[in-house]
Amino acid sequence: MPPRTNRLLDTFSPELQRTLSSMTRPVELPRGSILFTPGEAPSGVYFLTSGVATTVVSVADGSTAEVGVAGPDGVTGAVYLLGPQAAVAQCFMQIQGHALRVAIADARKLFTESEEFRTRILEYVQMETLLTSQLAACNKLHQSTERLARWILTAADCTGSDTLSLTQESLSQLLGTRRTTVALVAGEMQRNGLLKYRRGMVQIANRSALASIACDCYSVTRRLLQGLHRERA
Repeated sequence: MPPRTNRLLDTFSPELQRTLSSMTRPVELPRGSILFTPGEAPSGVYFLTSGVATTVVSVADGSTAEVGVAGPDGVTGAVYLLGPQAAVAQCFMQIQGHALRVAIADARKLFTESEEFRTRILEYVQMETLLTSQLAACNKLHQSTERLARWILTAADCTGSDTLSLTQESLSQLLGTRRTTVALVAGEMQRNGLLKYRRGMVQIANRSALASIACDCYSVTRRLLQGLHRERA
């Protein structure tokens, strides 16, 4: 059975957890499941208990870039609790998983009425904003090899596993590069003993070596998440 825990939910008080439990619905999220799309307000927020969701922006020529990532340490769509704006990006499951879904109307009502819930969501949105800034710089300044290493390590941290179900097509969409570029980079990593790669599956073979070639965005994003889930007084 998949893990049924979410580290953000775990930081809530027992009273708030009880309140949320009456609103949540467990859902299975196969790879590719769409959680929200551009031009529409999300219908719900998802506290992931397993898997990885990514948020991607597309432009007119079809190019894409990753602007967010979430796993069992967070929630998707949190920023849309702050107001009525429609989404400008697409969020989908990059690695299949499970979540606890809260309807957007219920989540917004709780955001208004519960100071604790509002405070924790605002802290999470702050972390997401800082993460988006870091990823914007990463997409502009770092090479495909560095970014691929960073993303694989991040996904492994989210899932708690060094074996990941990933396709070259999905990775190329995340990195904003051609599929052939991902194949070349992944092949070089495999020859250097960093990864074991076969169709649709990536396994980290040497984590320390992979971390050594990842861009410093990996350590920055890890610190952001660790700060979010610090011990609360």
